[in-house]
Amino acid sequence: MSRSDVESELGLNVGPPPGWRRLRLHIAYCGTPWRGWQSQTIGGGIQDELNAAVLKATRVQTMVHGSGRTDAGVHALEQVAHMDVPESLNLRPEAWMKALNACLPLTIRVVEVAYCEPSFHARFSACGKVYRYRIWRNPWLSPFEADRVWPVHGPLDMDSLQTCLSSLVGTHNFACLSANRGDMPETLRRTMPEKTTRTIHRAEMRLEGGILELEFEGDGFLYKMVRLMVGSLMQVARGRATADWFQDLLTNPKAVQSNQMAPAGGLYLVRVLY
Repeated sequence: MSRSDVESELGLNVGPPPGWRRLRLHIAYCGTPWRGWQSQTIGGGIQDELNAAVLKATRVQTMVHGSGRTDAGVHALEQVAHMDVPESLNLRPEAWMKALNACLPLTIRVVEVAYCEPSFHARFSACGKVYRYRIWRNPWLSPFEADRVWPVHGPLDMDSLQTCLSSLVGTHNFACLSANRGDMPETLRRTMPEKTTRTIHRAEMRLEGGILELEFEGDGFLYKMVRLMVGSLMQVARGRATADWFQDLLTNPKAVQSNQMAPAGGLYLVRVLY
């Protein structure tokens, strides 16, 4: 097992080995053509493309570690990652950015590079994230927004939407508004609130130019949690479910899990908080 594998398995940040330095990367990407952030056995993960770009640019094999996974089709305005590189590669941050972008597909861009403390870890040093979901409200969908918004037509009950949105702020057990990754039976996951409890610090909406944006800031987000929150909120706003149903998802750990998942294309990782 490699050093990177050990770090992933144990959840430890062992820092760069002797003779290596740690780089912090800020990355933007359009998720439409990719199978999500995480490296895939068959390729197609954004992490795969970044690892390949480092190898092509420097002939050094290393592992780019992200702050967390994004699903297939989900976009990022600012994903954060780190990687360890030999000190012998004495490149300025600007040179790193230019070299990596020259080797990356145009749908993935490194927008900032900096040398950082050896103790920095893109995932374990993070204290929160901000996600934004974009909902298209105009009568016709712009072809330039395809796979980047969720078109939702018809009237919306904005008061009920605001009430349910506001109720998300605080610390809740999100077992009913998240999905099971498949690493344990759902019956077991429901008995472990320490794994499914998160704190939402901010949940806001704004409507501008025919696009409804829902933005969430929290200390962490579970698997498919934002998409299930948005899909469930839209069920209430469209009059297909009640506000009481939504509240039950937040307060009743025995409630039936929501299956109202918003499409991936409208979701954006806005920034990672440290």
